[in-house]
Amino acid sequence: MSPVLVVAAAIVDDLDRPDELLAARRATPASLAGRWEFPGGKVDGDETPEAALHREIREELGVRIALGAEVVGPDEGMWRLSEKYVMRLWWAELVAGVPEPLVEHDALRWLPRSRWLDVPWLDADVRIVEHLDGL
Repeated sequence: MSPVLVVAAAIVDDLDRPDELLAARRATPASLAGRWEFPGGKVDGDETPEAALHREIREELGVRIALGAEVVGPDEGMWRLSEKYVMRLWWAELVAGVPEPLVEHDALRWLPRSRWLDVPWLDADVRIVEHLDGL
């Protein structure tokens, strides 16, 4: 069985010189509550990954984003989150709206670059944040 594809955005203050990263704290499910992640979600069968990401960000945060470069992962270009899920991730910046935790999250936080690892990220996201911080 193929893993489920999810998409996410590393939303930063500036695509050319990222200094702040937006982190979203999970409210559900209970097993993930209180942990931080990149906003995003599953790709529906009829969507491109990019279209799914735009939809998910509108639904979860109520904003529009511009996508930057994809952050290519080590697993066939993707980031393996678990046996069940793989993720594609893009740099992104806000183009309209102020982000609010609308669905699945109960808090958002802009993290300055020197503090990108200061929140308890989901285990699978820690290595991705470390990778981003090293770029």
